[in-house]
Amino acid sequence: MLNLISIALGVAYFAGMESSSWQGTLGKKVCGLIVVDANGNRISFLRAVGRYFAKILSALILLIGFIMVAFTDKKQGLHDMLAGTLVLKGQPGGHGTRGVFD
Repeated sequence: MLNLISIALGVAYFAGMESSSWQGTLGKKVCGLIVVDANGNRISFLRAVGRYFAKILSALILLIGFIMVAFTDKKQGLHDMLAGTLVLKGQPGGHGTRGVFD
């Protein structure tokens, strides 16, 4: 039962914050980072839930899903690739990806 509560709290916090107008968790906010979709728009709650569970997969495979960030062009981890998201430096709101990866 405790595991289910832990997962529910994790989903509520991570998916809730990343799909909110803040576009990221408190830590991302402090670092000036936002989570966006491939077009630079705010992600939906369902996409954020998918990203949360994909992070668990990234961790289960010896953290390789997180280490991938250092080696991909768009600095995406496995969880970002699976969810179709990007983590960018910027402020929440109208933030497109045009020119970011050109």
